[in-house]
Amino acid sequence: MYPEVAMMPGTNRLLCLGASVLLVGLAAQPAPAVAHDLPRTYVVSRSPGVLPEGIAIDRDGTMYVSSDGTGALYRGTVRDPRLRPFRADGVEDRTSTLGVHTDARGRVFSVGGAELTVHDRRGRLLTTRTAKSGPLGASDLNDLVITEDAVYVTDWANPVVHRAEIHGGELGPLEPWLDVRSAFPQFPAQFWLLNGIVADRSGRTLLVASNGTEAVWRVDVATRQVGQLDLNGASFGADGMLLRGRTLYAVLNYGAPSGVYIATLDEELRTGAVTHRITGAPFDLPTTLARHNCRLYVVNSQNDAPPGEPPYTVSAIDDPTCDRP
Repeated sequence: MYPEVAMMPGTNRLLCLGASVLLVGLAAQPAPAVAHDLPRTYVVSRSPGVLPEGIAIDRDGTMYVSSDGTGALYRGTVRDPRLRPFRADGVEDRTSTLGVHTDARGRVFSVGGAELTVHDRRGRLLTTRTAKSGPLGASDLNDLVITEDAVYVTDWANPVVHRAEIHGGELGPLEPWLDVRSAFPQFPAQFWLLNGIVADRSGRTLLVASNGTEAVWRVDVATRQVGQLDLNGASFGADGMLLRGRTLYAVLNYGAPSGVYIATLDEELRTGAVTHRITGAPFDLPTTLARHNCRLYVVNSQNDAPPGEPPYTVSAIDDPTCDRP
């Protein structure tokens, strides 16, 4: 069964933060047909309690998926419907792994608890960096983005973005870099719940999702100035996100029908409008997504009813914004 793909109409007035009114008046549109020779469903694991969370897909189609339930990493390819355990040194001691991404060298970056780890393709541990406690206590790292000169990491337990500089390919210490509370000081610190994070191609602008404020926040890296991304009235508490040029892909899984929401942003990534909403089957509490060759790969976490029910899967859908016929 294919998901419902809907396109958004014209803009609405901006709603206040925390509003529950979401994305209405949708007209159904079919998605373009692409890559139908590839699987539509990928089985991450059939072992109980895995609860997949993060996903990364390398340029060659290698897929990595993290486990919130066990801390394990899994690896496969977009050409094969079955993933297998990725034997990554040190990960066996981690009880939960959330964000996972790869860099241009094919290194695998992942976060869990207070740790950021980097592995090579063979699973050898290259680097471990530990985040300091924040204003509310121990860090609980959620997601990361890799730019040319740094890795930025969100903290679910603290309203803090951490940063580790990259020098000659080597990773420096992971340190608190930005306390986001100044952008909305009246909001309770414990409810920011920072989640997905993305960067533009230059690495000069970050977009940070906050489940608690139901908003995406724009960060100027040079000045550390924080402002809300204006999406024309959409309450937008994203989980995982992906930025491709001026197209923002986000997974929403509470306060709105679960699924993939796509927005077109202005050149400065300050404003935009949601253009597509993709909901319904085959999603099962999706958490985040990756993109490869006009397809979106969406993680089905089952985190709403842990330990869930095997098999744990990733669903592949066509990208409705793709230019390919």
